[in-house]
Amino acid sequence: MANGKKTTIYDIAKEAGLSASTVASVLNGTWQKRQIKKSTAEAIQRIAVKRAYTPNLQARGLRKSRSGLVGMIIPFLDYRFFSSLAEAFERAARTEHLYPVVVSTLRDPANEQATVRALISHNVEALFLAGATDPDTLSKICRRARVKHVNVDLPGSKAPSVISDNFHGAATLTRAIVRRMRSSDPTLSRLSIYFIGGFATDYNTRQRVEGFRSYLDEIGCAVDPSWLQPSGYEAHLAEAAIRQVYAQLGSLPGGLFVNSTTAFEGVVRFLKTLPLDEVRACAIGCFDWDPYIEFLHFPVIMVRQNVHRMISEAYDVLKGPKVRGSPVILVPTELIGADTPCHEDELFHADEQRAGSVVAGRVPAVRGLP
Repeated sequence: MANGKKTTIYDIAKEAGLSASTVASVLNGTWQKRQIKKSTAEAIQRIAVKRAYTPNLQARGLRKSRSGLVGMIIPFLDYRFFSSLAEAFERAARTEHLYPVVVSTLRDPANEQATVRALISHNVEALFLAGATDPDTLSKICRRARVKHVNVDLPGSKAPSVISDNFHGAATLTRAIVRRMRSSDPTLSRLSIYFIGGFATDYNTRQRVEGFRSYLDEIGCAVDPSWLQPSGYEAHLAEAAIRQVYAQLGSLPGGLFVNSTTAFEGVVRFLKTLPLDEVRACAIGCFDWDPYIEFLHFPVIMVRQNVHRMISEAYDVLKGPKVRGSPVILVPTELIGADTPCHEDELFHADEQRAGSVVAGRVPAVRGLP
């Protein structure tokens, strides 16, 4: 692509010194039927790769000025958070009179890139890159094709991002866990809270760990390194982690901070092997929300991410004027199952930078938590 313009078969034909019909035959895979030499086909393909050529499949038929398609990639379809995000995306697309396309990429970078290229080839008007492992590479692909795009859930440095305020959400959840511990143990003689699930290299997990640490620091509680168990999101890994913690302590810790409902599923598998009274004595929180958790026989505090607000903010970014830089828009979370449901930003002083605002890459620090 030269001078910011999308490369066409005519550009490739000019560079190769061949006819546009020959180039088209190579790029649509019919060159052997036309008895075009293999060396010629390979030369055209090299030029296409060099110029980051993306075929427009609609151009093969009667092309409309707009496709009406808007795409979203998500890591998994069977995770409640991502399925809820996809549903919110679809509903919003319909209100915009667009046709939504949602594709799962299984958290695989190669799948993400191939899927983005395929969606672009079908002339999508915009892309929502949700939970992408390598959002910056995907942004480069979108930019070459001049396709509007926005990161959702995980931020990137080359496009606007709309994410949950993981830092404040985690600090708020930790605060609620400690409050529940105090209700049964006012002196906090068992002040040990274990963080289970997620990946240490994952942006969201890092922010949640920082929020977890921040509140405990505020109340003068040093976090023991053994409390941090970012064992992965998969249920069986979280189950193994809590089982090992129990074996080391000889009991459950005073509190549990479980990072995602998927990890929580594994934790519950182990908890159901214990006496119910022992489980109820542990203050348990989960950074994510599932309505069925409320029907368990022990109380669980949950953080619900506002998927509808995230999608609304993302659409506003795409519909609005061109944004300079790569701002990160933080969306507040909601605490469910504590004494009083509340939004995280209600727990911070008015002089704090509010969740839901646009920040320049760094989540604001927590100060003055009670």
